[in-house]
Amino acid sequence: MAKTLTGIVTSDVADKTITVTVTSRETHPIYGKQYSVNRKYAAHDENNIAKKGDKVTIVAIRPVSKRKSFKLDTIIEKSHGSIQLKEEMIDDNISQTTEKKIEDIESPKSSKKASPPKLQDEVLVDKEAKS
Repeated sequence: MAKTLTGIVTSDVADKTITVTVTSRETHPIYGKQYSVNRKYAAHDENNIAKKGDKVTIVAIRPVSKRKSFKLDTIIEKSHGSIQLKEEMIDDNISQTTEKKIEDIESPKSSKKASPPKLQDEVLVDKEAKS
């Protein structure tokens, strides 16, 4: 029976080759603490059907090359792809934030130093009233 592993494709740049990252949880033999271990395997993908982010199973075979001794068995789940913003929206957001910053620099907010003179005036009025 061939060894099968399940992991996520982390690279599909090379022709007919994918890199699969398999994450497993292991327990330390002495301390008993559990930790996760990531291992990368190069697998043969004859038709280049697996893409980055896909969840796949790979099966052990006789070595195809120096690094590859697994082949793609099945694609369990396709990746949902990465989200890309439209350039127009990015440009609008940048221009709006720069306009706000320029307005803040040009028109500083009123300072809070106006209240202390009022207190001093009241103190002076009290001193004049006592004398």
